Amino acid sequence: MFHTYSLGILLLVAGAYALYDSSSDVIELTPSNFERLVTKSDEIWIVEFFAPWCGHCKNLVPEYKKAARALKGIIKVGAVDADQYKELSQKYAVSGFPTIKIFTGSKHSPYQGQRTAEAFVEAGLKAAKEKAFENLGKKSSGSSSDKSDVITLTDSNFKELVLDSEDLWLVEFYAPWCGHCKNLEPHWAKAATELKGKVKLGALDATVHQEMASRYQVQGYPSIKFFPSGKKTSDSVEDYNGGRTSSDIVAFALEKFTENIAPPEIVQVTTEEAMKACSEKPLCVVSILPHILDCNAACRNEYISILTRLGDKYKNKMWGWVWTEAGAQPALEEALELGGFGYPAMAVVNAKKLKFSTLRGSFSESGINEFLRDLSFGRGQTAPVKGAEMPKITTTEPWDGKDGELPPEEDIDLSDVDLEKDEL
Repeated sequence: MFHTYSLGILLLVAGAYALYDSSSDVIELTPSNFERLVTKSDEIWIVEFFAPWCGHCKNLVPEYKKAARALKGIIKVGAVDADQYKELSQKYAVSGFPTIKIFTGSKHSPYQGQRTAEAFVEAGLKAAKEKAFENLGKKSSGSSSDKSDVITLTDSNFKELVLDSEDLWLVEFYAPWCGHCKNLEPHWAKAATELKGKVKLGALDATVHQEMASRYQVQGYPSIKFFPSGKKTSDSVEDYNGGRTSSDIVAFALEKFTENIAPPEIVQVTTEEAMKACSEKPLCVVSILPHILDCNAACRNEYISILTRLGDKYKNKMWGWVWTEAGAQPALEEALELGGFGYPAMAVVNAKKLKFSTLRGSFSESGINEFLRDLSFGRGQTAPVKGAEMPKITTTEPWDGKDGELPPEEDIDLSDVDLEKDEL
């Protein structure tokens, strides 16, 4: 009797904590079968890591079962009791419940869609389509499976990635079931790509990672917060209340980015390293200023001041800015076809594509601004860099900031020269 009673209690306890029974199409995954069934398999898997006591996990059960039934024979649907199998869940960076991942063999990615049967089915079929095209050696047409530039944030990585970084961040706090969040998703992804290298865009599931959502008083979805560069405090966080299109988001972020970056230095090209640093930028603005004997220190400094002001104006473009004296770097002038119109002269070069565009207007603040503005909108004629490679740079002495001095004239003794009258 004791044994039967004890067994009954154990079964009741187990039943109370099991979310998916044997009659369900959701397959129970454990450390003993996970590798064999999932990571060493050729099949696509949708895997939920759950905790039996988790309210969100319990709410998910009907939709997850429905998805498993619909996908039977097409995509595998499994579940791991992450509370019981902590080591297995930690291996896949599970820090909240439920966490859902899509596995294609050993490769896996987080599922960030809505928690409905239809959404699970779409995600599973999309993964299968991508795998089929990959087997053909092609990308799935219209696939957005290419890695998004939106960074997935959690309670556990938020401090390291956002708060302790020097980067500017826009963070979306979302809920998977939220319709407005779903509408925002493609705009958020597009903005993240456009802002890459300038402002980072992240997304945090506030229904799972409630610690950070609570800290930043998230009360509706989606909530977007701006985190400035440098050390971040609670006071420095700013609510984003702008439009929800990618262009709105990009415009706001670039304005913040511009506020936080220093204007570029206008560097004299005296070494190969100086030109290389400029060439590694998206575009390199190259100015050839008149020789110091043709344009004294005040004249040269005025040109450099014009370049400095324009560098500040276009600083959000992250272009490089360099100058050299006429005749100091002949290979550079020849490669960019400069000098034929006199000095000063300017060209903007894309070192990766080995193409350049030449300033045809006046070397004035308004003339250069018009030239650069057209380039920033993709307008303007380009030509290939001569020689199909960036030119070699001659090492020279940097300008000392002073006026130029003519070489001393030699005194010629004419006393021994007999000149005829008609030669004078």
